[in-house]
Amino acid sequence: MKPKILKHPPYTYRKDGVYYFVRNIPKDLAKHYSKSKFVKSLRTKSKRRAVTASQVLSAKLDAQWFKLRLVDDSDPLMAIKVSEGAIACGSGFTLSDALAQYLETKGSDKGVLFHRTAVRNCDYLKLAIGERGIEQYTTKDAANFREFLARKGLSGASIHRIFGNIKAIFNFCILENGLDVANPFSGTYLPSSRPLEKRRAFNQADLLKLNQLCVNKNDDIRWLISLIADTGMRLSEAVGLEVVDLRLDEEIPFVDLKPNRHRGLKTLQSVRCIPLVGASLWAANNLRSKHVSGVCFPRYFSTGKLSSNSASASLNKWIKSTFDENYVVHGLRHTFRDRLRNVGAPADLIDQIGGWSSSSVGQSYGDGYSFEVASKWLKKIVLEGRGLSSAHYENA
Repeated sequence: MKPKILKHPPYTYRKDGVYYFVRNIPKDLAKHYSKSKFVKSLRTKSKRRAVTASQVLSAKLDAQWFKLRLVDDSDPLMAIKVSEGAIACGSGFTLSDALAQYLETKGSDKGVLFHRTAVRNCDYLKLAIGERGIEQYTTKDAANFREFLARKGLSGASIHRIFGNIKAIFNFCILENGLDVANPFSGTYLPSSRPLEKRRAFNQADLLKLNQLCVNKNDDIRWLISLIADTGMRLSEAVGLEVVDLRLDEEIPFVDLKPNRHRGLKTLQSVRCIPLVGASLWAANNLRSKHVSGVCFPRYFSTGKLSSNSASASLNKWIKSTFDENYVVHGLRHTFRDRLRNVGAPADLIDQIGGWSSSSVGQSYGDGYSFEVASKWLKKIVLEGRGLSSAHYENA
């Protein structure tokens, strides 16, 4: 028997090329609604986007129907609910609608983590305050949400990140749909007693020790660390590299950092070419000698998909057990910027190499610094000592 081929994503159909979401109202909940089906345009002709949007909407409906069966006072179809006492949603946009629109539009080229984080944060808000129309949330709700997160024992950094994500979702819905409503999560006081934690930069001695240990152990985990240390790449950028991205046969070897089928990049400025020197050149040579093609770090693709979280956990475990408990792999990126500052590198060159957004409009003009100039400054931060030198890295 031939397997059944699904023409459309689950719970969807197409009309004039546009995908629509449709689900039948469960029979045991039919008394609460004036219609037998929930139908909503997904506002896209892309099958991939329709899959994401339908999954989000379906999950939200299942969750709300579960709650309705328990407490009989909440559902995501408030616009068509006929029960007495229901509060009308003036704009027609609920939190679930805002989330779906945000993921459909802004999340179209983002990874699984982007979607999972947004869904999780909205689930927190629903658990703390409930599902409402966008204009029905208040600044008091925002304050209560802050306290809810604090009672869960979340760190200050986590609370800041969650609020930032919720604010972004509300702002997107308000601006995209021309809603005349203020974002209630903007300006919410987040106590200084729960500040954002700052990643600690490596001191010179520990960084030199790190390089030595990486050269001595000489395996893929240490190649990844070394690659990050002397290029300033984000962990997700480095772990998602393919062998073809390592351009080692050029006059000035470099890594060609661009989006690929495994992962996107954080910002437009993240697309860049970085000269390879010192520890990063040593790591890149080892990687290419081991892999003819494919991904550079296959151990983090065990399920066929990139797992940056797995890479972060394994690298941080080794770094913390070897050095200070406050060191993490992302601290190497902070350290990289400090190292370039300390040798007098221009700020806009540092931004260019590290993929940071430029601080002024003028810095965005032109093509940026040449490979020769960038390589010259990078060679100034190569760590030498205790038997390590540029020649040692190249010949190790």
